[in-house]
Amino acid sequence: MNLAYTIKEVTNMPTIVMERDIMDRKIISVSKKRQITIPLQFYKHLELGSEVECSLEDGKIVIQPLHREPSEFSVEILKDLVSQGYSGDKLVKQFETQSKNIKKAVNNMLEEADAIAAGEKKAANFDDIFGSED
Repeated sequence: MNLAYTIKEVTNMPTIVMERDIMDRKIISVSKKRQITIPLQFYKHLELGSEVECSLEDGKIVIQPLHREPSEFSVEILKDLVSQGYSGDKLVKQFETQSKNIKKAVNNMLEEADAIAAGEKKAANFDDIFGSED
């Protein structure tokens, strides 16, 4: 349903227009908590799940379906857990734990890299990590 309003019609309306269709776009409101509601027809059309990918591109916020491919970490975690004898529900539970630990470690590394790039923290060199050969 496309709705088109003239300036006179909009200014004479007793309430503020919170949502209106404009061709294949939809104007939506942003809450005080910076939250938005994705229109149902967009949600269904894109087959969105409980998470989406959000990025900034050319001054625009782009929200798109999140397609997770099994990461190399996931495969390595599973191989390691299977070699340790995990299977069934115990394998799933241990995999979830290990996956969360990997996510935390990656986030910590990204935060540290940002701090180094901003000059807030000194970068470590080879000797700092492995010690000198002296």
